[in-house]
Amino acid sequence: MAKAKVRIVFCEGCKWALRSGWYAQELFSTFQGKLSAIELVVGESGQFQVWANDQCLWDRKENHGFPEVAELKRLLRDTIAPDASLGHCELDAEAD
Repeated sequence: MAKAKVRIVFCEGCKWALRSGWYAQELFSTFQGKLSAIELVVGESGQFQVWANDQCLWDRKENHGFPEVAELKRLLRDTIAPDASLGHCELDAEAD
């Protein structure tokens, strides 16, 4: 199976580069061997989106804010590796 490419589109003027980098680090560490790249892209004013291949996983405007990292990991897992375990991220969700 081909490795997934993640693209994080963020508003530079809103100072969301650091947040985007943090999400990228978290996704790389969780999905070792399953991602070919994580691309950080400067977008339009107020824009924050996370894409896996050509599927939008998160849009700040539509989803009303930013995802918790565990939620973003679950969305990505469900898209690229539905049978993979997320370890403690899944345990955190069960406790809610």
